[in-house]
Amino acid sequence: MASSAASGFLGRSSNNGSNMRGLVQFIADLRNARARDLEEKRINKELANIRQKFKDGSLSGYHKKKYVCKLLYIYILGWNVDFGHLEAVNLISANKYSEKQIGYLAMTLFLHEKHELLHLVVNSIRKDLLDHNELFNCLALHAIANVGGREMGEALSGEVHRLLISPASKAFVKKKAALTLLRLYRKHPDIIQPQWAERIISLMDDADLGVALSVTSLVMAVAQDNSDQYKGAYVKAAARLKRILVDGDFTNDYLYYKVPCPWIQVKLLRLLQYFSPSEDSHVREMIRESLQKILNIAMESNKNVQQNNAQNAVLFEAINLIIHLDTEHALMKQISSRLGRFITSRETNVRYLGLEAMTHLAARAENLGPIKQHQEIILNSLKDRDISVRRKGLDLLYSMCDSTNSGPIVAELLQYLQNADFAIREEMALKIAILTEKYATDIQWYINVSLRLVAVAGDHLSDEVWQRVIQIVTNNEELQVYAAQNTLQHVKQDHCHETLVKIGAYILGEFGHLIAEEKGCSPIEQFMALSGKLSACSSGTRAMILSSFIKFVNLFPEIKPQLLHIFELYSHTLDSELQQRACEYLTLASLPTDDLLRTVCDEMPPFPERQSALLSRLHSKHAGTSDKRTWVVGGKDANIDSSELNMAKQPGLKRAFSSNMGANGDGAANGTSNGTNGHSIDLAGLDMNAGPMGEKLLKAPNLASAAHLSPGWEPGYNKLLLKADGILFEDGQLQVGIRSEYRGQMACLILYFLNKTPAVITSFTTTLDLDDTEKDNLTWDVKALPDSSISQAGQARQVIMFEAKKVFSKSPTIRISYLAGALQALTLKLPLTSHKFMDPAELSADDFFKRWKQIGGAPREAQAIIGLVNGKESSREIHETFVRKVIQGFRWGILDGVDPNTKNFVGASVLHTSEGGKFGCLLRLEPNYASQVCLVMKYSRRHVH
Repeated sequence: MASSAASGFLGRSSNNGSNMRGLVQFIADLRNARARDLEEKRINKELANIRQKFKDGSLSGYHKKKYVCKLLYIYILGWNVDFGHLEAVNLISANKYSEKQIGYLAMTLFLHEKHELLHLVVNSIRKDLLDHNELFNCLALHAIANVGGREMGEALSGEVHRLLISPASKAFVKKKAALTLLRLYRKHPDIIQPQWAERIISLMDDADLGVALSVTSLVMAVAQDNSDQYKGAYVKAAARLKRILVDGDFTNDYLYYKVPCPWIQVKLLRLLQYFSPSEDSHVREMIRESLQKILNIAMESNKNVQQNNAQNAVLFEAINLIIHLDTEHALMKQISSRLGRFITSRETNVRYLGLEAMTHLAARAENLGPIKQHQEIILNSLKDRDISVRRKGLDLLYSMCDSTNSGPIVAELLQYLQNADFAIREEMALKIAILTEKYATDIQWYINVSLRLVAVAGDHLSDEVWQRVIQIVTNNEELQVYAAQNTLQHVKQDHCHETLVKIGAYILGEFGHLIAEEKGCSPIEQFMALSGKLSACSSGTRAMILSSFIKFVNLFPEIKPQLLHIFELYSHTLDSELQQRACEYLTLASLPTDDLLRTVCDEMPPFPERQSALLSRLHSKHAGTSDKRTWVVGGKDANIDSSELNMAKQPGLKRAFSSNMGANGDGAANGTSNGTNGHSIDLAGLDMNAGPMGEKLLKAPNLASAAHLSPGWEPGYNKLLLKADGILFEDGQLQVGIRSEYRGQMACLILYFLNKTPAVITSFTTTLDLDDTEKDNLTWDVKALPDSSISQAGQARQVIMFEAKKVFSKSPTIRISYLAGALQALTLKLPLTSHKFMDPAELSADDFFKRWKQIGGAPREAQAIIGLVNGKESSREIHETFVRKVIQGFRWGILDGVDPNTKNFVGASVLHTSEGGKFGCLLRLEPNYASQVCLVMKYSRRHVH
């Protein structure tokens, strides 16, 4: 009996396995339900017990910790424990580390950055940040990094920064502080204060590589948005990289499978790519040495997988830096041949990195010849088994395409598009459309490719593509007839994608009359082709077809009855948009005269010169990432165009194409994309998808400028205006001396820095600056940088070459910063003025007065009355010896016996500039010893050779 009942329940079939599986699942569900019921009862019992314990208020710290741990476990299981949040917050104030740790753990799990209880813990976190216990510091930093929002960040970021820069902070606290600031910056960039930049950069020289690594991560993030504030990081990165690779300055703890600290190497190499290449020969040489060392190490073969991975990570970042520098031709030759081997590697990661590096090379290279040699291999990468490799292959093909190979590349991409992954179809279609437009030299080829692209891409085609085709056809008369013929043939086909119908509706409505006399293109055939698609199209496409039909009423009166029938039919449709259009078109077509019809249905004017949305949509896929690249996927032209670079970083920006399609394939057609649907043509100038603008940081002051000169800079500067050597500045910690030599328009300044403190000076940094108005007149090249560390009573040296290209009026300044307990900084003006590039000249009396008369008045003439400045040396007075010494100090040749008045001084000199030429200068000085003043008259004229 039991067996018959069982067989009946199971469907009376011994082979009915599905019913048996259903029974097993049913039993399992019963067990799970029972288990859930038991769990719920047990959880509720435990929660009631904990709630009662908390209400009693007599719990010790240990028991509070125990019950909060239970709440944590219950919370992780998915149950609500809101009543325990306050108890967890109170536990943060405990004095024992174990209790405080559980409190912080619970807080970071229970609360989020906008939780109402979070403001209660700000003071407790601040107290732990100020505590001398480093473990408490770390717990507080973890909490800020995990749940800190704007309010907490603004309240506590100063304390986090203090922990980062404090000489008393342990290395592991500094690391966590740097990463906490990084987390806060990524949430709210304005939390990082501009004035912190110099102090943060100095920590890149920290003796602990872990601190340097964490700080470099922070600098990388901030420098991408504020390159001017953090430009000092460039030299720091170059110097640290050289110390690691060339000098071997690292501990064995940071040797990873024989590769010295690959993580910081990669970050330093990437950081160098965020800035324009340095013009200082010493910095370039440091970078060149490091890069050559990396390439040499990569030549060594090894079989260890981890070592290979580390070496490849460093190598490919070095390759990207070499491409970014774009001046190291010897290194470029080395990497060009290697990249060809990398893209054929058996390892997927190596192929991926090789294609990415080659894409970067194509974005920078003047000549694409070395890359085109591998075109067949790159095309085959579209068939790689890994989709990430296929994406990189697509990027490289897009970047290496030009007028010589656009045909084969576009044809291959179209062929592959039919079977491409759905994930990359839209991007591939966008790139095909851009390449077709950019390199089209034949109108038929452009139309054929564009229509085939629409047919193949289908639903994966963004609206910008087909709208762009319409704009280009509208703005180029030579395309209109051929486009109308081809779109009509596509629309006539039984299986025609709806996007092609949209193109056909617009183009035939505008230009159908141009082909009406040709065979197979009569008005009735055009009408039949479009009306046959009405039933299968969406509402938006039907609206476009109806708009084309009202154009047909104006163009083809012979088919007006058929057109009116369509309008009458759709005047009763349930779709309000179509109904309104049909009723309005029917009324317009039924008017007694055609005057209004002709005015309304007049030919559309060319689209105005607006921006193309194709590039904007393409670059928006890469925008908003944590790492903002300094280049865009595309050829050299795209990377020269600053608007396209900005577009990649800010997807709201769009790039304008030229109005004509160039005969050499370099131009592009006029027009703009019209939004994302068929009704947005009138909003073509708006970017409806632009996100909110990122928060802008306050601009940091340029501490190296003359506006921030340090007290006491002037005495040494004034003395060195008359002397080549001497002390520029001195205080209780540092002495700055100068030796200089001048030859024509060139000057060599050697600066000496003497450490007067009883300890080692670290992170010693110098930064040169010059007023923006003078940067074309005076240039410099740093030949040697001072060491970053100066021992007690030790001395460092810096060599700078200056070139006077034109006459300049403002002296350069130097910012000197170093760590001596705290950050110390000086801003001094260098004693480098135009007179330093003058050479004394000898002239006879006749020559002097002849030239004096030739020069004439203003603007070549200047005169002034000068006297002594009251100061410490008040005992000084103007006398003949003093005046002669000053004139000679200013590099004038004194011409004795020229002036009839023997008390007057006459001088001549030649001012040298490399671009402005040589200037002859004449001086006449009339001293008044009784009044202690002098009248100076100075003339100059350019030498004519």
